[in-house]
Amino acid sequence: MSTTAQLFEEPFDADEYIERLAWRTPGGGSKGGAEAFDPKRLLEEFENHIEELKHLDEKIQRRVEKLEHQCHKEAKEFAHKVQDLQRSNQVAFQHFQELDEHISYVATKVCHLGDQLEGVNTPRQRAVEAQRLMTYFNEFLDGELRSDVFNNPEKIKEAADIIQKLHLIAQELPFDRFADVKAKIASKYHDLERQLIQEFTAAQRRGEIGRMREVAAVLLHFKGYAHCVDVYIKQCQEGAYMRSDVFEDTALLCQRVNKQVGEVFQSPETVMAKLIQNIFENKLQAHVKEKLDETRHSDVEQYLKNLYDLYTRTTALAAKLTEFNLGSDKHTFLSKLIKNIFSTYLESYIEMEKDYLRTRSAMILQRYYDSKNHQKRPLGGGSIQELKERIRQRTNLPLGPSIDTHGETFLSQEVVVNLLQETRHAFERCNRLSDPSDLPKNAFSIFLLLVEHLCVDHIDYALEIGLSAIPSADAKNANLYFLDVVQQANTIFHLFDKQFNDHLMPLISSSPKLTECLHKKKEVIEQMEVKLDTGIDRTLNCMVGQMKHILATEQKKTDFRPEDENNVMIQCTTACSKVCVYVSRQVERVRKSMDGKNVDTVLTELGVRFHRLIHEHLQQYSYSSMGGMLAICDVAEYRKSAKDFRVPLVLQLFDTLHALCNLLVVAPDNLKQVCSGEQLTNLDRNLLHAFVQLRVDYRQARLGRHFS
Repeated sequence: MSTTAQLFEEPFDADEYIERLAWRTPGGGSKGGAEAFDPKRLLEEFENHIEELKHLDEKIQRRVEKLEHQCHKEAKEFAHKVQDLQRSNQVAFQHFQELDEHISYVATKVCHLGDQLEGVNTPRQRAVEAQRLMTYFNEFLDGELRSDVFNNPEKIKEAADIIQKLHLIAQELPFDRFADVKAKIASKYHDLERQLIQEFTAAQRRGEIGRMREVAAVLLHFKGYAHCVDVYIKQCQEGAYMRSDVFEDTALLCQRVNKQVGEVFQSPETVMAKLIQNIFENKLQAHVKEKLDETRHSDVEQYLKNLYDLYTRTTALAAKLTEFNLGSDKHTFLSKLIKNIFSTYLESYIEMEKDYLRTRSAMILQRYYDSKNHQKRPLGGGSIQELKERIRQRTNLPLGPSIDTHGETFLSQEVVVNLLQETRHAFERCNRLSDPSDLPKNAFSIFLLLVEHLCVDHIDYALEIGLSAIPSADAKNANLYFLDVVQQANTIFHLFDKQFNDHLMPLISSSPKLTECLHKKKEVIEQMEVKLDTGIDRTLNCMVGQMKHILATEQKKTDFRPEDENNVMIQCTTACSKVCVYVSRQVERVRKSMDGKNVDTVLTELGVRFHRLIHEHLQQYSYSSMGGMLAICDVAEYRKSAKDFRVPLVLQLFDTLHALCNLLVVAPDNLKQVCSGEQLTNLDRNLLHAFVQLRVDYRQARLGRHFS
């Protein structure tokens, strides 16, 4: 058994258990060990071990049954003990209930007895108090105050209580019979009141909180209590404003007083509210008036900055003061105080803001044009100007002489940034200083000023100048600066749109003005896009005109009908090389000037016009066999330039044109086969015929029969 117990080591593993048992049996190991493997001996050992395990299991089972029996027995004993304790607890609870009823009965008797004693004692106390007051009243009636309470300064608290009650009694007496005594009591009343206020003031200067609390409690029933609070408020502010920052000084003062006022006065929230009201109506109002009045008429920009700063700091101070107990509706209370200070300034704010923004924007623009030595041209108006504009937009005809701007776009990012910055400051001030009900309307009026000066006076004017500066399509060596205008206008549009979303939208997003703003923005952008489209279209015409000029001056008829066909280098012509260089330069300019889908749209249009020009140009010449090869070289070069466009349509057009040029060199018998090829099979037969007619040998070889 001991051997079996040794094999049951934690953690138990059955496979490991069998392995160790076999290993201990002589001749039972897996490798045989020192002795040869003996299966019978191993089987016998296993059978003996199984018997041992059975005996061990029976022994453990008997032990478990014994423990279970013992556990059940102890559980029953414990249950009996719990039942006995519950019965004892119930008996104790009944005793407690009886004791509680008895205590309640005795307490009721005691309360009844107390009420009876109070009923007897209260009238007696009132009688004693009345007798005492009558004694003091007689002293006033006789004109001689003999009682120690009126002559001893240390008993001023008791004297104040007496004189306050006598003052109330004297007010009920008829004036004609008791005028003299009423005057004496009133005189003593005011004298004590003055002494108490003086005592409170002295205690405040000494910092004796306890004495201040005692005197304030006595003065609470006097008419001069409000004057006591006023004195306290006045002394609190002495020496509190030693620095230049009145707002920070106010916050520190209120924090200090808030701790003290609760220890001195019985209604600290009233005193604290009165202190804050006093500070706002005197200190802050005087500070605001001084700061704003000195710049209101002399420096509007500084006035608006000061107004924004003062209002912001005042509202921030009010937010800090809400931490204190100022009564039930402290937010309304503080809002009224702020309104009383700034109401006169806020009423005229938006008009001053618009006048300043209008003047400032005009100055920024004028300063820019002055730096360029440019006298701004009136854009004109009326029916004649509108008619010219319509004709120009529809026909691209230059009405009137073009203007030489010397490469100046008359658009400045510095000017735009300055205008947007001024407008951003205006939006910030508008958000802070406008009444919530007027905020969308005021923000919209500022937006209209931005549109007027940025979009109309600057961008639209630059577009008009740029359109006027675009040369005619047949101009030679034209400088096409309108693409620079497009590039800068595009950048400015992004800045304009960013300010619209970041600063205007939060102010109008939940108001009907949102629709008006979006409509106005859309209207302005559409008007400018029309002018941009017109300018780009005319610029493309100029580009095509420049290509046409290069071809007209550089391309010779002998290029495609060389005199000595046997001594010709197969390469592109000079005209083709110059056109390709020019086209690559213009494609790069278009990519730099635009972004997004606009690049593909403009390059597609330029590519189509480029293809049309080359197609029409090639049809002006007749081609020998060698000339046809040169034409194919030219078109291949044009095709390389078309790849720079990165527009599939343009490349497809030049692929087709390259296939058409093959008709100039193919053998007559193969014309039908070539025309049926993949790239030419869908083209009009007249177009194919027209290209074949360009061959020198068209009539000699009777090539027309192939299209009959």
